[in-house]
Amino acid sequence: MHLMRHHLVKATLIAGAALATLAACGTETRERTGSGDTKAAVPAPPEKRPVQGLPGMPPVLDPQDVYAADRPNKLSPVVKDFPSRVYVPNTESDTVSVIDPKTYEIIDTIPVGRQPQHVVPSWDMKTLWVNNNRGHTLTPIDPKTGKAGKEVEVHDPYNLYFTPNGKYAVVMASLDRELVFRDPHTMKEVKTEPVSCFGVNHADFSADGKYFIVSCEFSGELLKVDTEKMKVVGQQKLPFTGAMPQDVKISPDGKKFYIADMMADGMWVLDGKTFGKPKLLPTGKGCHGLYISRDSREMYVSNRGEGSVSVFDFTRNKLTKKWHLPDGGSPDMGGVSADGKVLWLSGRYDGEVYAIDTRTGTQLARIPVGSGPHGLAVYPQPGRYSLGHTGIFR
Repeated sequence: MHLMRHHLVKATLIAGAALATLAACGTETRERTGSGDTKAAVPAPPEKRPVQGLPGMPPVLDPQDVYAADRPNKLSPVVKDFPSRVYVPNTESDTVSVIDPKTYEIIDTIPVGRQPQHVVPSWDMKTLWVNNNRGHTLTPIDPKTGKAGKEVEVHDPYNLYFTPNGKYAVVMASLDRELVFRDPHTMKEVKTEPVSCFGVNHADFSADGKYFIVSCEFSGELLKVDTEKMKVVGQQKLPFTGAMPQDVKISPDGKKFYIADMMADGMWVLDGKTFGKPKLLPTGKGCHGLYISRDSREMYVSNRGEGSVSVFDFTRNKLTKKWHLPDGGSPDMGGVSADGKVLWLSGRYDGEVYAIDTRTGTQLARIPVGSGPHGLAVYPQPGRYSLGHTGIFR
């Protein structure tokens, strides 16, 4: 009996010592305050591993948010003195309408080449390139003076992007069925990558910049392209008969790509890393353009076929609102104002531009422009560099 009691006491002492050791190691969930009371310990935030980006690419500011540099009015020293303007390419008028966003008035009309599709900020943000698709030229505009420079010959420039390290411009040669990598300043051809899909048009880059996803609108396909090798490494047909993919945007956390589809009337949600089969999220008729809010919480989705804008909440992973334009319209491409308060969209089939309050969805203005307004650029915008299109900044 004596022996049993001795073993019990010894076991209790050992167990107590073990608990004391565990507490000392920091595994205890409560900590003592100076008064002797206890309180819950604050769990340490998850460690953010730095993103190993494409060589030469500016470092990712926040691994959980690729748009961290795009906060309201956080303008780069390069653009902070540029006047705030909205540049509207009119595809059938062969002009660019320049709007003062404070007065909602057209202050200039710039003649450009045949069928201007998009106004694209350069990687270094010093130039706006007008993509004269059928004129086979690019018109440079100086955003400081608003004056156009000498046209540069570039064949079939439907759309234009820039690699995240600023090394190459990437021309989306839609009818030529090519991705053409060029010098970002002179636009001299470096490498041409032929594609087997039809109608390459929009794209966005992964968080690390090492690949990008491209939409092919006329064959309903997606491409995955290795940025450094300048080579198509993946291709798939969208699982919808008659699919017509348009704008492409990556989620703030870099885990998903969203691809607008104007025939499927919604966005495809794609895992870019695996490049597996995407899922469709219905938004509205003629789903077309995708734009991120300045706090990275929401994405504005223009539904061209029904005159509406859907609002997708990234934090809740769901559509939360839909704004209908009074008197309808055809909201297409555009961008968000530097302060994040206004969404600007072209009315493709109505010869007008819409200014929409991003807090309420209220239409602030409806401005008549030229014929066939398309990829308008709001400029300047926050960010450190441009990936192209109508302004994808990181």
